[in-house]
Amino acid sequence: MEEGHEDQETKLDTDLDEETLFVVSQTFKALGDPTRIRILHLLFHDEYSVNQIAETLHLRQSTVSHQLRFLKNLRLVKNRRDGTTLYYSHDDEHVMNLLKQAIDHANHS
Repeated sequence: MEEGHEDQETKLDTDLDEETLFVVSQTFKALGDPTRIRILHLLFHDEYSVNQIAETLHLRQSTVSHQLRFLKNLRLVKNRRDGTTLYYSHDDEHVMNLLKQAIDHANHS
């Protein structure tokens, strides 16, 4: 390994505080679940209500609500109210780009 490269890796390791480590691990945890990936992939293109997500992805409404709550706590999705309906959309372009790259990687032959 080149000396400059090793120094750069060591610097990166020391720059990670506990909060950063936690947020990064939670982000990867969010992306490690097939249902959450499907929801985020859907929200990449448009906003949807819980019912619309459930219908489109053939999931139970309670499952969608649970997963959206998890994603909202991580600030990966946001919602807006229109009357009595909440519409969800993605809230983190960085994570959406990471997801897109992972999907592109998986589809690369």
